[in-house]
Amino acid sequence: MSAALRKSFASLSVPNYRLYFGGQVVSLAGNWMQIVAELWLILTLTGSGLMVGIATALQFSGILLFGAFGGALADRFDKRKLLIVSQTGMAVPALILFALVAFGDAEAWMVLVVIGLRGLVLAVDNPARQAFVIEIVGPERVVNAVGLNSVLIHSARIVGPAIAGIVIAVSGVALCFLINALSFVAMLVALVRMKAAQLTRPKPEDRSRGGVRHALRYVLATPELRVPLILMAVLGTLGFNFQVIVPLLADQTFGGDVSSYSLLMVAMAIGSIIGALTLGARAQASKALIATAALGFGVAALLAAVAPTLPLEMAALFLLGICSVTFAAGINSGLQLAAAPQMRGRVMALYSIVFLGSTPLGGPLTGWIGEAIDPRATLVLAGVAGLGVALAATLTWTERQVPRPSATRLRQRIGERREEFDEAAGRIEARRSITATSGLSSAGRQRRGAHAAGDDARRTGAADRKR
Repeated sequence: MSAALRKSFASLSVPNYRLYFGGQVVSLAGNWMQIVAELWLILTLTGSGLMVGIATALQFSGILLFGAFGGALADRFDKRKLLIVSQTGMAVPALILFALVAFGDAEAWMVLVVIGLRGLVLAVDNPARQAFVIEIVGPERVVNAVGLNSVLIHSARIVGPAIAGIVIAVSGVALCFLINALSFVAMLVALVRMKAAQLTRPKPEDRSRGGVRHALRYVLATPELRVPLILMAVLGTLGFNFQVIVPLLADQTFGGDVSSYSLLMVAMAIGSIIGALTLGARAQASKALIATAALGFGVAALLAAVAPTLPLEMAALFLLGICSVTFAAGINSGLQLAAAPQMRGRVMALYSIVFLGSTPLGGPLTGWIGEAIDPRATLVLAGVAGLGVALAATLTWTERQVPRPSATRLRQRIGERREEFDEAAGRIEARRSITATSGLSSAGRQRRGAHAAGDDARRTGAADRKR
């Protein structure tokens, strides 16, 4: 195994993270099976791209509305215990959808309500999971761990849709929901088996400091947090709507069957894994890397917009996957390192809001554009957004950059300052010696004057007695 590859998997040397990683592999694969099944079910029931956009929006509407409060809970309570509760709650909507479809009672509005219910649970679960990573591996491995988490997510985007495509083709969408409900058992077992003593939980912040409002003020006053969140909000709203874009491409542009959908999702997921592994081998995600990833995102999205065949579309989405995960994971790890430990849950909740919670705004817009104009138009919008974010990041961070002197020049400046200090110290010492000498001479003159005055007084007294 090469050194770079070993660096990409460094966090797996932590026993608690190995448990977390294994549980997430199973749970996230089941989650992506459910996402595919939900959107395909809505498309089957309604035939509407706008309804697919609304369904996608509802998946993350809970984060948009209540994600900040979920982050406050993550800062206030033990994240491991909170995740045990939220992961259990995530299984309930899956069981409800399984029952609705299995008994033939599913209607579009029912599916949308259950999707919204799952979104409410996700508002607590997602910020806790985001902020929990650094408590497992520590700050020195957080970039690597975030990269591996991205590998998890996008590996699940390969395995989940691939299995979902087979299951839907063979037995329908109901079994996908049941499998997802059962997949949460793996994550619950991993959380229970973790050694709590090896976690680095920060001291909870004082409740009197204002929770969500305090977090907003903190982020607005901290450029290292404010600027990346704004960039992510723009690209998240206008570009990261793949759950809407890819089904529309598969349905209206490349044949309209679930196999095209699965192939496009797999191509993008493979690119995402490569991007995540590349990022995980780095010690940190620089600002230049994030700006370059946004530029690559814009170019890849525009290439996908003009790709004439399914294989070329898959190649473009492969590139888009690399750039999208590099941008998102780079901002994620940077925020975790820049945030104060007591604020990390709320900061990552805000990240979840702009990353996932922006979908309720961008999802319906993307669905409407894809249906009213063409699915390719949604990729043009994503491409323009990527180029705009890249330009904004370059201009903003270049203005804030302060040139650092070279090591040689720095040593010269230190030497110059030391010489100036020595000269100043010498002058002060010389003045002190002169002052001391003057003080002694003045005191001597005063003593001689006093003695002379005493002699004169004694002589005057003796003359008076003789008279």
